[in-house]
Amino acid sequence: MRTLMMVAFALLISLSSLAQDDTKAKALLNEVSQKVKDYKNITIDFKYVLKNSAENINQETRGDVVIEGNKYLLKILGVTRIFNGTTLYTISPEDEEVTISKDNSDDGNSITPNKMLTFYNNGYTAKMDIIQNVMGRKIQYIKLIPKDSNSDIKNILLGIDAQTKHIYNLIEVGKNGTQTTLTVNSFKTNEPISKSLFTFDKDKYKNYYINKLD
Repeated sequence: MRTLMMVAFALLISLSSLAQDDTKAKALLNEVSQKVKDYKNITIDFKYVLKNSAENINQETRGDVVIEGNKYLLKILGVTRIFNGTTLYTISPEDEEVTISKDNSDDGNSITPNKMLTFYNNGYTAKMDIIQNVMGRKIQYIKLIPKDSNSDIKNILLGIDAQTKHIYNLIEVGKNGTQTTLTVNSFKTNEPISKSLFTFDKDKYKNYYINKLD
């Protein structure tokens, strides 16, 4: 009986610690989210790595994105994506093609650039994870687990700079073994940007094929 009580007591302690960790994780995420909302705009230069050992995939590239509210300008893999708040323009110089599509932000499985810094607010349970020292920076990781059991995502590790409360990196592990890592190289805020930055200028792409999607 005494052994059973000790086991039960130990379990209660661990459950209590887990609840505290969950509360701390949520509080930290809320702090990060509020910081993002307070900025007029954000400019990020990042490294993107995609790995899947089973499929012999190992891709690495760099990109940059400017975010203002729900608008963004993303450049990666030679492709430029301009989202003006309602319409997405995907410009591919290699194909000389511009694809025009509607906003897909209602898709809960889609982490678009304008949701990249706040996607964790819904659809995930959060738990405090390890702390790492990265070149003198204290990075606190939070493990995010999708509430939807049918999600293709197994879990996400979100690394947060403990001092600045900015996201340092994001490691997404898929159920198929694919691991996607996005690491922030530079994070700038409230930069002077052109008023036309999120406007698609069709005159620049007169010789491009325009592909309009419903």
